[in-house]
This record gives sequence, C-alpha cells and structure tokens, in this order.
Amino acid sequence: MIFPVNSDYTDKNPSLGALYAGHLETLTARHDHALEQAGASHVIIYSGNPKVAFLDDNFYPFKANPHFVSWAPLTKLPFSYIVYTPGETPLLLYYQPRDYWHVVPGPPEGYWTRHFDIRIVNAIEDVAELLPAQREKCIVIGEIEDATLAYGVERINPNTAINIVHYARSTKTDYELAIMRLASKRGAMGHRAAEAAFRAGLPEFEIHRAYCQAVGHTDYELPYGNIIALNEHGAVLHYTDLERSNPDTCHSFLIDAGAQVHGYASDITRTYSFDDTRFQDLIDRMDVMQREIVNRVEVGVDYRDLHVDTHRMLAEVLVDAELATGDPDTLLESGVTTAFFPHGLGHLLGIQVHDVAGFMENESGTAIDPPSGHPFLRLTRVLEENMVLTIEPGLYVIDMLLEKLSDTPAEKLINWDMVNWLRPFGGIRIEDDVRVMINDRENLTRDAFAAAS
Repeated sequence: MIFPVNSDYTDKNPSLGALYAGHLETLTARHDHALEQAGASHVIIYSGNPKVAFLDDNFYPFKANPHFVSWAPLTKLPFSYIVYTPGETPLLLYYQPRDYWHVVPGPPEGYWTRHFDIRIVNAIEDVAELLPAQREKCIVIGEIEDATLAYGVERINPNTAINIVHYARSTKTDYELAIMRLASKRGAMGHRAAEAAFRAGLPEFEIHRAYCQAVGHTDYELPYGNIIALNEHGAVLHYTDLERSNPDTCHSFLIDAGAQVHGYASDITRTYSFDDTRFQDLIDRMDVMQREIVNRVEVGVDYRDLHVDTHRMLAEVLVDAELATGDPDTLLESGVTTAFFPHGLGHLLGIQVHDVAGFMENESGTAIDPPSGHPFLRLTRVLEENMVLTIEPGLYVIDMLLEKLSDTPAEKLINWDMVNWLRPFGGIRIEDDVRVMINDRENLTRDAFAAAS
C-alpha cells in the first residue's frame, strides 16, 4: 500500500513560501540585536551532528539544532552551518558528502532557497575557508562537542545572544503559525486513527503503529515519544512502554501524541472511555473545564494565575464526581488537588515541544519562579500576542501521591471508595495547543479536529 506525502507538509507549499520572507526579516532583526548586544559581527549557527552510542558504531537518531531549524526547514542536515552577517544574505554551508554507505542529502530545494547564498560542502574540512576570516568577531550557536567544529571561534553560545534569541522565539511569526496549524492538522489525523484502533480492540503497540502511519512519521520523526496508555497506564504521566498484548479488560485510553512539520510540533492529548458511562461523564466534565480554561487565554493573563485557578476548578470537578469533599481553597491548600493533578497546566510550544523562554521575564534571562507548591509548571510568564502554548489539565489516580495524604487532615477529604473505582481507568488528560491573541485566542487543536471530522 502506498501512502502519498501531503505536499502541504513539504517545502513546496506555496502558502508557506509566501510567508517565509517576512519570517526571515524577523529572524534577521532578532539576530542583528543579539549580535549588537554581544559585541559581535557574525553569528554561525551549527546544525549539529549524529552521536554514536557508547561502545558502539550505531548512531542515535539525529536531531537538528532548533536555532538552525528556525532559519530553514532542514531537520535532517547534519554538519551544516548558517552564517549571518547583518546587512548580508545569509550563507548556508550545505553538507553533501560523497558517501555510498548512507543516503546523502539531496540538492537544496524549496521556497526558502532563494533567500540564501548556498554553498555545497562535500567535506567538513572545506568549511573553514568559507567562514568569516575574523573569528574573534564571530559567535557560534550550537552544540559543539568537538572544538574543531567551531573552527577557531571561541565564543560559543554566549548567554547575552542566546537569551535575546530565546526570549524572542516565544512569540511566533505568521510563517511559524501557519506551519504549526499544519502540524496540528497532521496530529489530529493521527489521533483519529488511534481512536479507531482503540475502538477496534487493538493493543498499545498497534495503536501506536496506526498513529504513525496516519501522520507519516517514523518513531524518531515524532516530536516526542507517543504516550499510548490503556487503563491504569494513563496514570503514568510519561508512559511510553507500548504493551504488545491487550489487558484482560479494556477500560480507557489516554493518548498524548503530536506531529511535526518542518520541525515545528503539535502536542495533543485526548482520553477515551471504552464503554463505561460514568467514566465518560467524568471525561466530559473535564472537557468542559478544559474549554473554560482555554477561554481565559489572552494577552495580559499571568499563566501562573491560570494554573492556580485550574486547581480551584479541578476541586469543583472532584466534588461533583464525589472524589472529594470540601471547598476549592481547602482542597487546594491541603494538597488534594495537587495529588490528583501534579503537573503544570502547560508550556510554550514551537520547534521544541517544551519550547524555550517559558520562565524568562526579559531578554536578559531573568527567571520567573513558579507559584509556591507548584514546581513543575513550565510557563510562568504574562501571556503575549502570538505565543503558542498548551492547556492540559489532568486528573489521575497516582497512588504514591495519594498515599502521602494518609494520616493528614486531607485524608478525610477524599472519598477512597471512588478513588478505588477510578484507579483501573488510570486518569484523564485533555490538551489543546492555543495561540494567544488580544482579547481572544486561536485553538489550533480544536480547529484541526473539526477539519479532520
């Protein structure tokens, strides 16, 4: 069977081409500022290189430097460099070795190529003569484990420049937003296929295969390891084991899985009941709560407040579901809501699934701490226009956390019989990717599911 590649996901997409020039203009302005503040004249961005496994001759899957990927949709191009000098066309040193052991990158093609001065490099040694001669005026951004790959540049990843670029990356260009919409649509197709596989009674491993086939990704092309969790596996927050056989009885399915286009990720979670109406009612109640939280996303909102408010809203869900008794503040302050919902509400999203700058107050890198008692929150900033973030509240039966409430006043606030009922279902998480707007928001995930239905 042949599965054609959707051309929307390639660098032949004309709608992305129409937006790329504006994106590049934004990138160059950011790097102009970063270079000025760092007292440098040139930035050299290294794509990275494959890493060999310890005591082996096999390589781990290559993952390109996100700074490199932000300039061009080249996620599988190791040993390559982008050299940018303010006022000049960016130079791309495109590594294309003469090799008969491995697949060699093809010729550079696509909407982005006309914006670069591209030089084909057949050997690593050829890079040196193509870099700026005055190495002392250069900075390198990239993972340089072998000093020879810096070619005499001593300033590698200086904080002054890195912080400026990271802080700027938290807001997305129109080009990046268009790509992330495509990544959301791609992910939604995978989720539809995974739900169908679950309904057909397939085990976790086969559900995972159905997902990968639908999105057109191999495992290492996924933006993160798929969480395909049946029953109580849904209570393991980062469950990635993929059982090959089915449980004796199937109760529930939690899937946290994304897709990528040009290196930009989607990050989507859904939870399904197999045939239990009470658990479905709880999923529906969590879905209502999650939508309410999404509807509070807009420019000027402090994400820390949104996270704490989510705990108060979850307290109401716990009471409605007869899992706990008490008012929201009591359940929050006693640690009950944290035992059921131990992770953060969400994070920034982009080239990296947990995108950079979630804690940054400014371009100097000043950190904003999470609220007291909530150490796992990955986004602590006041929301700005065109940030893309996740909203992913959860409710789980995690025994090691609930046991900590034993012999405390909180123990009497929990209905342990209902906890025992919920345990075989594992938990519930619902996650959408949301763009921040002025007095509004764009739900990339819900829009993608609507388009896929």
